[in-house]
Amino acid sequence: MDLRFRRLLPLTRAALHLLLLATLVLPTHTESMPGFIKSPDDQTGISGGVASFVCQAVGEPKPRITWMKKGKKVSSQRFEVIEFDDGSGSVLRIQPLRTHRDEAIYECTATNSVGEINTSAKLTVLEGRTCPTNVPHMPCSLAVTPTYAFPQSQWKLKGFSC
Repeated sequence: MDLRFRRLLPLTRAALHLLLLATLVLPTHTESMPGFIKSPDDQTGISGGVASFVCQAVGEPKPRITWMKKGKKVSSQRFEVIEFDDGSGSVLRIQPLRTHRDEAIYECTATNSVGEINTSAKLTVLEGRTCPTNVPHMPCSLAVTPTYAFPQSQWKLKGFSC
């Protein structure tokens, strides 16, 4: 009986070592909730310009990123969603910006089989650049004398050199 116990003991230790080694070496597959590693930032843009929001998440299985505006999935020719090559995130690009139409809160959602998380950013769109109306008009002229080294210029205001 003692011999059998001694004979089984080395096998049990070997099996235990093999099990321990397999646990350390072989990857384990555990699922996890999505988590953001890059959230979109609030932005201010100018009408006619461009705005870009970045959203990136991790999780197991890999989360799917979707973009929403006012509770609806973004869909327009002016909205472009560019996915990262590794599938971990995307960029929402809006062009050209329209003042009242595009001002909103944009929501990024990361979803996998374990769950769903959301983050958001606000877009403010300003009117296009316009000249102020209260600046007085000051007539002036520019004279350029071509040379080989550097062009020379001289500003004149009502005949006086500036």
